[in-house]
Amino acid sequence: MKAITLPKFGDEDVMTLADVPDPTPGRGEVVVEVAAAGINRADLMQRQGFYPPPPGESEIVGLEVSGRIAELGDGVGGWQVGDEVCALLAGGGYAERVIVPVGQLLPVPAGVSLVDAAALPEVVCTVWSNVFMVAGLKRAETLLVHGGSSGIGTMAIQLGHAFGARVATTAGSPDKLAACRALGADILINYRDQDFVDELDAATDGHGADVILDGIGAKYLPQNVEALAPHGRLVTIGMLGGAKGELDLGALLRKWGTVTATGLRARPRDEKAKIVADVRAQVWPLIADGRVRPIVHERLPLAEAARAHRILGESSHIGKVLLTT
Repeated sequence: MKAITLPKFGDEDVMTLADVPDPTPGRGEVVVEVAAAGINRADLMQRQGFYPPPPGESEIVGLEVSGRIAELGDGVGGWQVGDEVCALLAGGGYAERVIVPVGQLLPVPAGVSLVDAAALPEVVCTVWSNVFMVAGLKRAETLLVHGGSSGIGTMAIQLGHAFGARVATTAGSPDKLAACRALGADILINYRDQDFVDELDAATDGHGADVILDGIGAKYLPQNVEALAPHGRLVTIGMLGGAKGELDLGALLRKWGTVTATGLRARPRDEKAKIVADVRAQVWPLIADGRVRPIVHERLPLAEAARAHRILGESSHIGKVLLTT
């Protein structure tokens, strides 16, 4: 089969389309014939040598796919060859076929094309596990989403809105903020010329954010703590702005606040299966009835993986970029 390989780490052009052995499923696994793979920031980090796959997982880049089941491993029930699915992965997505643990499979939601379903698993599982399972966002609370025009951001805005939260978001241009508004954001902050703490304070009459979903990391840490509401919960899921920052414990104590940092890729398969099951029960009905949808910026063939990575690296996109096989 064809797959994108990394003969070495480096810029986008190190990625090579090559022939690799077909995967064979183990017990509790299936092989999916890939229709499309979603691109994520983590993929760019892996390409640069900063984010290796967990031990035992595929060295091929790619954390989410859609496609059809091509082969069932021993002990797999409830699925059949030919079923249209999308899947959360720890690696292997940029390929014509990929192994998926059965607990990380999801049916393609009603009303979503097979290709566009690849835009869902990683972002939905990330947002659901962090904003709802970890931070416990409640109806009428305020959710602050940094980078609202990203794949994660566009999904977080939609889910926050669908579950009755007031959603604030940051983005870097009027066009991106307009897209966020169309998805349900109530408070729009251009981080290039506005201070998000001041803007949020004014928009919430001094209350702040009950939950903050942050992929920036160290650069935003002091401001995020300042922006928290009493009993606020900050969840950090990325380090675009650095890995080491200063945490003012006094400020956090005064807010009775919580700071949590989480990752999804390296979690054990049973934990991922619980997240996937919750997503299927809680989020898939919202997608099926049209209240939440995948936001796809561009679809490119697998051979153009370098171009897809450049689009993400330039932050010129709104929503997801997909590779099709």
